[in-house]
Amino acid sequence: MQKIADILVRGHSISKDSMFARIRRGKEFKVFTYSQALDMAKSIGGYLKSKEFEKGDRAAILGENCPEWAISYFGVQWAGGVCVPLDSRGLADDWEHFLRHSESKFIFVSNRYLNDILEIKDKIDTLKEIITFPEPREGAVSFDEVTSFKDKLELPVDRNPDDLAIILYTSGTTGTPKGVMLSHKNILADIEAILKIFDFNENDHLFSVLPIHHVFEGTCGFLTPVYEGAKITYARSIKPNEMLEDLKDTRPTVFLVVPLLLEKLYLGLQKNIKKLPPLKKLVFGTLSVLTDVLNPLTGKKVSKILFKSVREKMGLDRAKYIISGGAPLPPWVAKGFEKLGFPVFQGYGLSETSPVVSVNPPKKPKHESVGLPIPGVEVKIMEPDENGIGEIAVKGDVVMLGYYKDKKATEKVFRDGWFLTGDLGYIDKDGYIYITGRKKSVIVTKGGKNIYPEEIEEKLLQSPLIKECLVLGKIHPTTKTEIIHAIIYPDYEGIDNKAKEENVEVTEDIIQTWIEKEIEKVNKKMADYKRIKTFSLRDEEFPKTTTQKIKRYLFEEGGIEI
Repeated sequence: MQKIADILVRGHSISKDSMFARIRRGKEFKVFTYSQALDMAKSIGGYLKSKEFEKGDRAAILGENCPEWAISYFGVQWAGGVCVPLDSRGLADDWEHFLRHSESKFIFVSNRYLNDILEIKDKIDTLKEIITFPEPREGAVSFDEVTSFKDKLELPVDRNPDDLAIILYTSGTTGTPKGVMLSHKNILADIEAILKIFDFNENDHLFSVLPIHHVFEGTCGFLTPVYEGAKITYARSIKPNEMLEDLKDTRPTVFLVVPLLLEKLYLGLQKNIKKLPPLKKLVFGTLSVLTDVLNPLTGKKVSKILFKSVREKMGLDRAKYIISGGAPLPPWVAKGFEKLGFPVFQGYGLSETSPVVSVNPPKKPKHESVGLPIPGVEVKIMEPDENGIGEIAVKGDVVMLGYYKDKKATEKVFRDGWFLTGDLGYIDKDGYIYITGRKKSVIVTKGGKNIYPEEIEEKLLQSPLIKECLVLGKIHPTTKTEIIHAIIYPDYEGIDNKAKEENVEVTEDIIQTWIEKEIEKVNKKMADYKRIKTFSLRDEEFPKTTTQKIKRYLFEEGGIEI
């Protein structure tokens, strides 16, 4: 196997007329089989070739998660093209730039975003045609017409393993997006390594809720299941009620998440527990204590037995793996889920590494860690300090070809064959990797000590009164020295609950006082040089990336004033 199109061929050889993917439309699920998906990919390949789409040409895909998105992707690969997945949560100006920069000739776009693309179409010289799904719409070629094209391309266009397969435009925490170039070998190396760690086969069913254009969902939640002939159910939306209904109907064996989603699920569970009648609450508390005592002796089997009904209510009773990536997972969330018998495993990766670099092994996870390097990947710490903390560097077949049309940026992130991640961390004696923060966000004191904002943020977020926060270095207006400043977005639901308990009215002064007290609690646990000296409150959530990481660069020097 040497190219991404072969993944669909392999999945079809295993599962043929079994479900490839489905999504709820109206009251029913719209189901596509592997045979249908392969047939449609061949038609897309034939259609594109008939329109003079050549090997290595680019075609973009823009839309919400759905089977048509996945089939379009394979169709482009079948024709020997390069996929350019676009962020459906982005802006039309961004899409225009990415389409022009990538010189995309075609775009597959869902009905929801068609009008935006029609408005910018004439500004992109290379763009020949717009194909829309799932329904036909004026101004574009319909997906049905393309996928029923009679002159099918029976075999995929031959590509070399090192050929460019995907251009991913990152919407990172550091500013200007770059086009990450991934080869067929990059993606396949990552998939094959993942499958050496996790037991995954055609009987598995994955529930897809993370954006499919993002490399974590793209590689792990889309291509990996297809490689094994497994099933995928796409959540119809991320509205909590609809998502949970689809989750319960699916009862997946594998569920990929970002930490924010896990946190919301866990806090929702805790809220429901608080609403239980006193006797049930007492029983739950007793069971919780029992698991603490017996789990270490039984290999966590007690949690699985005692809290089975909790998992059933969420539709996660069959889950073998709940894998968290995209951002650091707070240990209290992982431990909370583990106590209830949920199999949560944290991993680490980047768009530039296809994405998985490391993951916690199912048999021996360490929740504070992002796990062990996957097979075929080397990780080392560059220039470690006295605590062993330095920049994490990666080497292996998963590492990208470079940044598209940006030789300078590419050279900047490679040193002696190692890819420099920009993340700081250390490796313990057992080989597990720990992330301490981003290299660019480290605050260095006058005394030369390093402060990792993420460490302080994690402690702040344990407060029920704080929903989001950002810790930065700020120049004191009088002393001109750098001090630690926290920007806080309060958890207004938590504040309302506290106000009810204390029978007080919520005012700006009350919120300020309560948050100040929460910060004082955190400061008591920190060395003096790490303590928060000033703080400010926000009345809306922070702007975030697709994987729900705060866009830190907007608030640092030259960004929004703090």
